[in-house]
Parts: sequence; C-alpha cells; structure tokens
Amino acid sequence: MRRTLFVLAVIGALLCGGYLAVREAARWAVAHPGPGLGVGAVVLPLLVAGAVVAVRGMPRLRELRRAAREGKAEAEAEVAAMAAVGPAAPVSPVAEADQVAGAATADVAPWRVEDFLALDADGFEQAIARLCERDGCRDVRVVGGAGDLGADVLATASDGRRIIIQCKRYGETNKVGSQDVQRFGGTCFTVHEAEVAAVVTTSTFTEPAADYAATCGIRCFDGERLVAWANGGGAAPWA
Repeated sequence: MRRTLFVLAVIGALLCGGYLAVREAARWAVAHPGPGLGVGAVVLPLLVAGAVVAVRGMPRLRELRRAAREGKAEAEAEVAAMAAVGPAAPVSPVAEADQVAGAATADVAPWRVEDFLALDADGFEQAIARLCERDGCRDVRVVGGAGDLGADVLATASDGRRIIIQCKRYGETNKVGSQDVQRFGGTCFTVHEAEVAAVVTTSTFTEPAADYAATCGIRCFDGERLVAWANGGGAAPWA
C-alpha cells in the first residue's frame, strides 16, 4: 500500500512539473516566435519519444515487479519449510544401529561381522536392541554400562518371556571365555530374572565357555549367527 502511494505521488509530481514546464515554454514561444519554432522542433519529438518509451515500459515494469513478488514468496515458503523440518541431526550410534534393523529388508549389502566391529561399544548394544525391536520384542532397553551386572539389553519377547542379552564386541582373535560367561550366569537368572539369557558376540566362544553356557541354559550367539540374524536368514537368540 505504501509503495503504491509513493508511486502515485511521484507520478503526480512529474505531471505537475511537466505541466508547469510546458506552460512556461509555451509563454516563451509566444513571446519569441522565431526561436520558439526551432526549439519546439527539437524538444517536441524528444518528449513524444520519451512518452512512448515510458508507456511501453510500464507492462515490463509490472512484469518485473510481479516476478520479484513471486520470487520473494517462493523464498519465504522455502524458509518456512526448512524451519518446519528443523536442522539435520548428527549421525549417532543409534542411527547407525537402525541400519542393522533394516538390513533384512532394505536394498543394501548384507551385513558382515566387520560392520558390527565398525560400531563402538554403545553402538553395538544399540544395534542388538534394534534387532530385538525389529523381530517383535517390546519394552526394549539398553542398560549396559557401569553397574549393569552383566545385562546390556533387556527386552520382552512377543510371547511374554523376559530376555537378557550381554553384548561382547570382540575381535576375531579375542574369544569369549568361560569367565565371561560365568559372570553373566551369576546374575542373569538370579538378579535379572531372565527367562532367556544370551551372550551375543562378534567373535566366537572358547570350548569351556560353550560348555558352561550349555550347562546353565545360556544361549551363545557368535559372529556367524549374529550376521545371519541381522540379515534375516537366521533365528533370533530367543527363538
């Protein structure tokens, strides 16, 4: 609205100024007929040409203003959309773990043990939790850390069984030993009241560890079984 009033005011001032200029020029020409004709022959065509240019330029000016308004509206809409979406979140171990949960159905390369080893310890625990959620568990929680008493992931199977999982992100040459399994066995049933207790590792188990686990009813999931589970081709630890 203010721009329109400003433009109208400028046009009015120009018209008034032009009218006064023409009136004074006419008076001078009447007082000086000879020179007036010569000046008129030069000035009049210039005035006509300027008027024609101005009239022809008005549609172009309107187009430019319309384009500017449309561009501004598009820019404002883009800014509003970006504000609604919000800034991109940084990649976290949880986000990396979500890739595991979708590996069986997403159009990506099958998971390997090296992919799990590329995660840090927290990311590995999150990956196991996401796999539990993918396969129908509820109330899935990651509780690993100081004072966890051997439990890294807690979950409830679809049939209601309480699942306790200990995660061991070990290299190929670092096997899960009997002491590791014994410590877990001392708490998984008595403290955590597990109905399904499992140790999931990226490595393998020593023979004494596997024997102790079989005696206590602890399920051993080595790297090969983990990869099969992640890719949808193997059973879950509670199956």
